[in-house]
Amino acid sequence: MKRIVFCLSLMLFSSVTAHAGVIIGGTRVIFEGGKKETSISVNNPDSSPYLIQSWVESVGGKAAPFVITPPLFRLDGQQQNILRILNNGSGMTEDRESLYWVNIKSIPSQAEGKDNVLQVAIKTRIKLIYRPQSLKEKSPEDVVEQLRWTRNGNRLQVNNPTPYYMNFYEIKVGGKKLQDPQWVAPFSTKEYSVNSADSGNITWKLISDFGASGKEHHAIL
Repeated sequence: MKRIVFCLSLMLFSSVTAHAGVIIGGTRVIFEGGKKETSISVNNPDSSPYLIQSWVESVGGKAAPFVITPPLFRLDGQQQNILRILNNGSGMTEDRESLYWVNIKSIPSQAEGKDNVLQVAIKTRIKLIYRPQSLKEKSPEDVVEQLRWTRNGNRLQVNNPTPYYMNFYEIKVGGKKLQDPQWVAPFSTKEYSVNSADSGNITWKLISDFGASGKEHHAIL
């Protein structure tokens, strides 16, 4: 009996992540400082079971100060389970947010009596943002106007003087969207390549703590 399994990594930004029959109850996790744990749901609306494996890692792929329980389990059809994310309390930076990845891999069951079946294991990555207790009274949207934008020819820079991760939904230069704007880390500067022919003001939107698009902001260069 032969079986082929492929893994795909997806970055998803919709309000609910759905793939291969498995639904994950969110596109990001905000872990508030002072709490020992938070959670996210995994739902299987299909009739067949999946094997669910999950773990947390740093942006660089190294181990993170979080563990997920259960790390490996069978999720039967029409069932839901809750992943608990626990903070082990080591190595956390308390003057700014920290970014990690929650990885959730869903492996489908093999259809009985079928040989040479192509099976696809899907790995989804969602952001886990640790927000220290001293910062929990505000969100990135509350301080987004502090971003500073500068441009020199075909280089656009954004400086983030705040302790929050600014996750961009979109950035536009003269009404034209930049591809894959990603984020700018706390107390950091990020640079983008832009078309030197594109001119005009900068507009941008953030992704909220709930995975939705925020309001549009403007900067005059």
